[in-house]
Amino acid sequence: MTDAAPQRWSDRIEHRDIIVNEVPGFRPLTLDLVVPVEAPQPVPVLVWIHGGAWLFGSPKQPADWLMEADPFTAAIRAGFAVASAQYRLCAEARFPAQLDDVKAAVRWLRRHGDKVGVDRERIGVWGESAGGHLASMVALTGNDQDDSGVRAAVCWYAPSNLLTMQSQAHPSGTIDHDAADSPESLLIGAPLAENPELGRVASPITYVTDQAPPMLLIHGDQDVVVPVGQSEELAAALTAAGAEVELLVVPGADHCFAGVPLVPLIRDSLAFFSRVLTA
Repeated sequence: MTDAAPQRWSDRIEHRDIIVNEVPGFRPLTLDLVVPVEAPQPVPVLVWIHGGAWLFGSPKQPADWLMEADPFTAAIRAGFAVASAQYRLCAEARFPAQLDDVKAAVRWLRRHGDKVGVDRERIGVWGESAGGHLASMVALTGNDQDDSGVRAAVCWYAPSNLLTMQSQAHPSGTIDHDAADSPESLLIGAPLAENPELGRVASPITYVTDQAPPMLLIHGDQDVVVPVGQSEELAAALTAAGAEVELLVVPGADHCFAGVPLVPLIRDSLAFFSRVLTA
């Protein structure tokens, strides 16, 4: 852990810059953790994974549109701890480095969470866009043998099958997902159209089994960045495999749920986690 002392506020205790992994040639990877003060200990924890096309974003600087509704405070009030995971962006390292980094955060929580008031057996992952992709990858590839397994996932408008992104694209979309400079191609480190096997390996749908933890997929039907068909495709695959999945398609919502209120969708996400992790 970091040597910094935790900060105590009226509703939470903050642990900053917890080192979860040290990759040679890269700065130490960290997570920030907030634990509710009033909730009984230990508490379930939600690992938040930020979006940004695997190109942008930081757990230290949540997007303004997100913080207007502040899902983190809502989670704390609902009795959850929240861990904000750091991962390398695709200009720093190609896939699967991003997945490895988030799994390192999960492993730390499972191995050391009891020291900071977290229930290491009740971990959920929650991400938006590229972070939703990583949340579903952790949910579908994590396992208890190496302490990377989680018990639930909420994925907001997440890529699920990189090979079908372009064919499902919204008519108003401006991204050529198969292009050499698309976010998907930059993630795998090669043109997606010429390297379908790399795209398959980086796609959550590849890893669907009946052992998947419960998942909630939420997606706007007017998303011009990540087609709604991505969540529909993953939900269909999970259902066919016999896994527990819920799909919520939000009418009129674009990427980042632009065009609709965010608070009800946060409420739905936390209600799902409450049912799965605290029942």
